[in-house]
Amino acid sequence: MKTSEVSRRFWIGVASRDHALKGVAGGFAQLCHGKAAPLCRMAAGDGLVYYAPRERFGESEPCQRFVAIGRISGSEIYPFDMGRGFVPFRRDAAYVRTSSEAPIRPLLPLLTFIRDPARWGGAFRFGFLEITSGDFSFIAHAMGVPDGPV
Repeated sequence: MKTSEVSRRFWIGVASRDHALKGVAGGFAQLCHGKAAPLCRMAAGDGLVYYAPRERFGESEPCQRFVAIGRISGSEIYPFDMGRGFVPFRRDAAYVRTSSEAPIRPLLPLLTFIRDPARWGGAFRFGFLEITSGDFSFIAHAMGVPDGPV
């Protein structure tokens, strides 16, 4: 096994669908309302999938789907001025533009990071989490990306 395969890690970022898709369109990852710490744990080449509990930020319409998948492509974490004093941290990411969204509920019994299927939402409470390569591959397959993001 290559060293790069051993050191590659896999992550889930949690964001509303509208925010996750802004990252896809802009080619960046932004986590936990712009905090740098989650991005610091990642490295170029790491896999990233976004889970969206809601359709739009600040609204209640549920989404409950994996909505974007890709990999971290940049090694630098940088601030980005969005105006009105909001300067979140970002990292460049390359997303699979042909992926499909995948509802989480059918996947729950098979995801190893879900410890209690009755309280599955708790896994996402911190806004990001590291997952196994197996879980990442399983989610990628459900999103129509059988080989995972390269």
